[in-house]
Amino acid sequence: MKNYRTKVMFVLVCLLFPLALWIFMATGAENYGFISIVMVILAMVPFLMLYEMKKPQAREWIPLAVMAAIAAVGRAAFAFVPHFKPTSAVIVITAMVFGPEAGFLTGAIAALASNLFFGQGPWTPWQMFAWGLIGFIAGLLSKRGWLKKKWQYVVFGIACGYIYGWILNIWSGAGFVYGLSWQSYITLCITSFIPDTIHSAATVIFLLMLADSWGAKLRRVKDKFGILAS
Repeated sequence: MKNYRTKVMFVLVCLLFPLALWIFMATGAENYGFISIVMVILAMVPFLMLYEMKKPQAREWIPLAVMAAIAAVGRAAFAFVPHFKPTSAVIVITAMVFGPEAGFLTGAIAALASNLFFGQGPWTPWQMFAWGLIGFIAGLLSKRGWLKKKWQYVVFGIACGYIYGWILNIWSGAGFVYGLSWQSYITLCITSFIPDTIHSAATVIFLLMLADSWGAKLRRVKDKFGILAS
Protein backbone atom coordinates (compact mmCIF):
# COMPACT_ATOMS: atom_id res chain seq x y z
CA MET A 1 0.00 0.00 0.00
CA LYS A 2 2.85 2.40 0.84
CA ASN A 3 4.52 1.88 -2.56
CA TYR A 4 1.17 2.46 -4.26
CA ARG A 5 0.73 5.71 -2.35
CA THR A 6 4.18 6.84 -3.43
CA LYS A 7 3.39 6.10 -7.08
CA VAL A 8 0.14 8.05 -6.82
CA MET A 9 1.99 10.95 -5.22
CA PHE A 10 4.62 10.85 -7.97
CA VAL A 11 1.87 11.25 -10.60
CA LEU A 12 0.33 14.12 -8.63
CA VAL A 13 3.65 15.94 -8.23
CA CYS A 14 4.82 15.43 -11.84
CA LEU A 15 1.51 15.90 -13.64
CA LEU A 16 -1.45 17.27 -11.69
CA PHE A 17 0.32 19.93 -9.65
CA PRO A 18 2.08 21.45 -12.69
CA LEU A 19 -1.23 21.25 -14.57
CA ALA A 20 -2.97 23.12 -11.74
CA LEU A 21 -0.27 25.79 -11.82
CA TRP A 22 -0.59 26.10 -15.59
CA ILE A 23 -4.37 26.56 -15.28
CA PHE A 24 -3.69 29.08 -12.54
CA MET A 25 -1.48 31.12 -14.87
CA ALA A 26 -3.79 30.70 -17.86
CA THR A 27 -6.69 32.21 -15.91
CA GLY A 28 -4.70 35.32 -15.06
CA ALA A 29 -3.53 34.19 -11.60
CA GLU A 30 -6.73 35.53 -10.05
CA ASN A 31 -7.96 32.37 -8.31
CA TYR A 32 -4.96 31.70 -6.07
CA GLY A 33 -7.17 30.95 -3.07
CA PHE A 34 -9.07 28.27 -4.95
CA ILE A 35 -5.91 26.80 -6.54
CA SER A 36 -4.23 26.69 -3.11
CA ILE A 37 -7.13 24.67 -1.73
CA VAL A 38 -7.01 22.34 -4.75
CA MET A 39 -3.29 21.76 -4.18
CA VAL A 40 -3.81 20.91 -0.52
CA ILE A 41 -6.55 18.46 -1.44
CA LEU A 42 -4.30 16.81 -4.03
CA ALA A 43 -1.48 16.61 -1.49
CA MET A 44 -3.81 14.82 0.92
CA VAL A 45 -4.86 12.11 -1.57
CA PRO A 46 -2.28 9.52 -0.36
CA PHE A 47 -3.34 10.19 3.23
CA LEU A 48 -7.00 9.72 2.35
CA MET A 49 -6.07 6.42 0.68
CA LEU A 50 -4.30 5.37 3.87
CA TYR A 51 -7.29 6.39 5.94
CA GLU A 52 -9.60 4.15 3.94
CA MET A 53 -7.25 1.17 4.39
CA LYS A 54 -6.01 1.66 7.95
CA LYS A 55 -8.52 3.91 9.76
CA PRO A 56 -5.79 5.78 11.67
CA GLN A 57 -6.52 7.63 14.89
CA ALA A 58 -6.37 11.39 14.96
CA ARG A 59 -3.32 11.36 17.22
CA GLU A 60 -1.29 9.78 14.41
CA TRP A 61 -1.69 12.95 12.34
CA ILE A 62 -0.66 15.36 15.09
CA PRO A 63 3.13 15.12 14.52
CA LEU A 64 2.72 16.11 10.86
CA ALA A 65 0.53 19.06 11.79
CA VAL A 66 3.06 20.10 14.44
CA MET A 67 5.98 19.94 11.99
CA ALA A 68 4.08 21.99 9.40
CA ALA A 69 3.31 24.55 12.12
CA ILE A 70 6.97 24.66 13.21
CA ALA A 71 8.05 25.18 9.60
CA ALA A 72 5.56 28.04 9.25
CA VAL A 73 6.42 29.65 12.59
CA GLY A 74 10.13 29.29 11.87
CA ARG A 75 9.68 31.27 8.69
CA ALA A 76 7.87 34.02 10.56
CA ALA A 77 10.39 34.02 13.43
CA PHE A 78 13.25 34.74 11.03
CA ALA A 79 11.33 37.33 9.02
CA PHE A 80 13.86 39.98 10.05
CA VAL A 81 16.62 38.07 8.20
CA PRO A 82 15.85 38.10 4.45
CA HIS A 83 15.87 34.65 2.85
CA PHE A 84 17.47 33.00 5.91
CA LYS A 85 14.77 30.63 7.16
CA PRO A 86 14.62 27.16 8.80
CA THR A 87 11.49 26.22 6.84
CA SER A 88 13.11 24.01 4.21
CA ALA A 89 15.17 22.18 6.83
CA VAL A 90 12.10 21.38 8.93
CA ILE A 91 10.29 20.09 5.85
CA VAL A 92 13.27 17.91 4.89
CA ILE A 93 13.55 16.45 8.40
CA THR A 94 9.85 15.58 8.38
CA ALA A 95 10.16 13.91 4.99
CA MET A 96 13.24 11.94 6.08
CA VAL A 97 11.25 10.34 8.87
CA PHE A 98 7.69 10.10 7.55
CA GLY A 99 8.28 9.71 3.83
CA PRO A 100 7.69 11.64 0.59
CA GLU A 101 3.93 11.98 0.97
CA ALA A 102 4.31 13.55 4.41
CA GLY A 103 7.11 15.73 3.10
CA PHE A 104 4.98 17.16 0.32
CA LEU A 105 1.99 17.78 2.56
CA THR A 106 4.17 19.42 5.22
CA GLY A 107 5.75 21.72 2.67
CA ALA A 108 2.46 22.71 1.08
CA ILE A 109 0.75 23.40 4.40
CA ALA A 110 3.77 25.29 5.77
CA ALA A 111 3.73 27.67 2.80
CA LEU A 112 -0.01 28.25 3.05
CA ALA A 113 0.05 28.72 6.84
CA SER A 114 3.10 30.99 6.94
CA ASN A 115 1.55 33.27 4.34
CA LEU A 116 -1.13 34.11 6.87
CA PHE A 117 1.71 36.19 8.33
CA PHE A 118 3.53 37.21 5.14
CA GLY A 119 0.40 37.66 3.03
CA GLN A 120 -1.45 35.41 0.61
CA GLY A 121 -1.23 36.09 -3.08
CA PRO A 122 -0.67 34.60 -6.54
CA TRP A 123 2.74 33.40 -5.32
CA THR A 124 1.22 31.13 -2.65
CA PRO A 125 0.49 28.08 -4.88
CA TRP A 126 4.01 28.27 -6.30
CA GLN A 127 5.53 28.35 -2.81
CA MET A 128 3.32 25.41 -1.84
CA PHE A 129 4.53 23.44 -4.84
CA ALA A 130 8.19 24.40 -4.35
CA TRP A 131 8.35 23.49 -0.68
CA GLY A 132 6.16 20.45 -1.25
CA LEU A 133 8.50 19.25 -4.00
CA ILE A 134 11.51 19.68 -1.70
CA GLY A 135 9.77 17.52 0.90
CA PHE A 136 8.80 14.93 -1.67
CA ILE A 137 12.33 14.62 -3.06
CA ALA A 138 13.79 14.45 0.45
CA GLY A 139 11.41 11.62 1.33
CA LEU A 140 12.30 9.66 -1.81
CA LEU A 141 16.04 10.08 -1.19
CA SER A 142 15.66 9.01 2.42
CA LYS A 143 13.77 5.86 1.40
CA ARG A 144 16.71 4.97 -0.82
CA GLY A 145 19.28 5.33 1.93
CA TRP A 146 20.35 8.93 1.36
CA LEU A 147 20.35 11.87 3.78
CA LYS A 148 21.99 9.84 6.54
CA LYS A 149 25.41 11.52 6.55
CA LYS A 150 26.51 15.08 7.15
CA TRP A 151 27.84 15.61 3.64
CA GLN A 152 24.50 14.47 2.23
CA TYR A 153 22.75 17.10 4.37
CA VAL A 154 25.08 19.68 2.89
CA VAL A 155 24.55 18.63 -0.73
CA PHE A 156 20.77 18.42 -0.49
CA GLY A 157 20.53 21.56 1.64
CA ILE A 158 22.37 23.49 -1.06
CA ALA A 159 20.04 22.07 -3.71
CA CYS A 160 16.94 23.09 -1.73
CA GLY A 161 17.59 26.81 -2.00
CA TYR A 162 17.99 26.66 -5.76
CA ILE A 163 15.05 24.28 -6.34
CA TYR A 164 12.81 26.68 -4.44
CA GLY A 165 14.23 29.76 -6.13
CA TRP A 166 14.10 28.38 -9.66
CA ILE A 167 10.46 27.34 -9.28
CA LEU A 168 9.50 30.75 -7.90
CA ASN A 169 11.39 32.36 -10.78
CA ILE A 170 8.91 30.76 -13.17
CA TRP A 171 6.14 32.59 -11.38
CA SER A 172 8.15 35.83 -11.27
CA GLY A 173 8.87 35.64 -14.97
CA ALA A 174 5.33 34.73 -15.97
CA GLY A 175 3.81 37.30 -13.62
CA PHE A 176 6.09 40.27 -14.20
CA VAL A 177 8.00 39.68 -17.45
CA TYR A 178 6.04 40.11 -20.65
CA GLY A 179 6.69 37.12 -22.87
CA LEU A 180 8.71 34.82 -20.61
CA SER A 181 11.60 33.22 -22.49
CA TRP A 182 14.63 31.12 -21.64
CA GLN A 183 16.75 34.24 -21.78
CA SER A 184 14.58 36.15 -19.32
CA TYR A 185 14.29 33.10 -17.07
CA ILE A 186 18.07 32.64 -16.95
CA THR A 187 18.40 36.34 -16.16
CA LEU A 188 15.99 35.89 -13.23
CA CYS A 189 17.99 32.91 -11.97
CA ILE A 190 21.19 34.96 -12.10
CA THR A 191 19.45 37.82 -10.29
CA SER A 192 18.15 35.48 -7.58
CA PHE A 193 21.52 33.75 -7.07
CA ILE A 194 22.35 35.56 -3.82
CA PRO A 195 18.90 35.08 -2.19
CA ASP A 196 18.87 31.43 -3.27
CA THR A 197 22.37 30.94 -1.88
CA ILE A 198 21.33 32.44 1.46
CA HIS A 199 18.33 30.09 1.49
CA SER A 200 20.64 27.15 0.77
CA ALA A 201 23.07 28.18 3.51
CA ALA A 202 20.24 28.45 6.04
CA THR A 203 18.92 25.02 5.08
CA VAL A 204 22.37 23.44 5.45
CA ILE A 205 22.97 25.09 8.82
CA PHE A 206 19.62 24.05 10.28
CA LEU A 207 19.92 20.52 8.90
CA LEU A 208 23.33 20.10 10.50
CA MET A 209 21.98 21.50 13.77
CA LEU A 210 18.63 19.71 13.94
CA ALA A 211 18.41 16.69 11.61
CA ASP A 212 19.96 14.08 13.89
CA SER A 213 18.33 15.11 17.17
CA TRP A 214 14.90 15.95 15.76
CA GLY A 215 14.99 12.95 13.46
CA ALA A 216 15.62 10.58 16.37
CA LYS A 217 12.72 12.03 18.34
CA LEU A 218 10.36 11.87 15.36
CA ARG A 219 11.31 8.26 14.65
CA ARG A 220 10.38 7.31 18.20
CA VAL A 221 6.99 8.99 17.72
CA LYS A 222 6.57 7.24 14.37
CA ASP A 223 7.39 3.83 15.83
CA LYS A 224 5.10 4.37 18.80
CA PHE A 225 2.04 5.37 16.80
CA GLY A 226 2.77 3.58 13.51
CA ILE A 227 2.38 6.80 11.53
CA LEU A 228 2.03 6.15 7.78
CA ALA A 229 2.62 2.45 8.27
CA SER A 230 1.24 0.43 5.38
